[in-house]
Amino acid sequence: MKLRRLITPIVSLSIFFCVWEIFYWLIINNPFLLAPPSKVLMTLIELVTVGKPPRFFMPLDILYSLFHYAIGFSLAIVVGFTVGLIAGWSKLANRLSYPIIELVRPIPPIAWIPIAILMLKLTHTAAGFIIFIGAVFPILLNTRHGVASVEVKYLEAAMTLGAIKSLTLIRKVVIQAALPSILTGIRIGSGIAWMCVVAAELFGVAPYGLGYQIEIARFYHSPDIIIAYMLMIGILGLLLDRMYGAIENRVLAWRAGLVIA
Repeated sequence: MKLRRLITPIVSLSIFFCVWEIFYWLIINNPFLLAPPSKVLMTLIELVTVGKPPRFFMPLDILYSLFHYAIGFSLAIVVGFTVGLIAGWSKLANRLSYPIIELVRPIPPIAWIPIAILMLKLTHTAAGFIIFIGAVFPILLNTRHGVASVEVKYLEAAMTLGAIKSLTLIRKVVIQAALPSILTGIRIGSGIAWMCVVAAELFGVAPYGLGYQIEIARFYHSPDIIIAYMLMIGILGLLLDRMYGAIENRVLAWRAGLVIA
């Protein structure tokens, strides 16, 4: 079964790279416009091991990008969970927060870049702010929805067993029942946060970073370096998603056999 699961992605990726290679040599065939996967792979190995001049060194760029991600996403979890919990529990808080959330939420994170630069200058905090804007709303909305959807019978059952205080009900019943929705919001927010890393680094908050190096490679007309960094962003995004998926499965292990997947 495990071997069959591995064969499918290997076959699909092999087809994708073959089509890409053929497309390059038959249609593009210009190293200043695009690079074939054979060259991108060699460039990726070089960037990960010894780097390329003037200062392309992928391990250091990964550390910078993960640092920016950690700043913005950790703050998004704290704010999104707290506000979502309060808004889902209290109808008054929901009515008060709704117009603010729906006014700010449609504004794309990239539109906040000028404000981030003016307020926070070209700093790591500015990058974290852009990532925070992108990640906070999926976490907030999923938490609010999960808390508001908790069935009343769970609360009534807890109250008959002596859990009368609101904090006790929230901690022992509401959060536990809303966990599937909360974790889904965190997982979606993580994906958006990682996408925002590129936008946050493009305006040069640091001398390193995956997004920043993509912009620098463009100045050198090096599509192989650009695509190598893009591939690494995709690989790390996949690993982050798998990590949160594993955490979700472990925390929600009690659902095994009760849900479809």
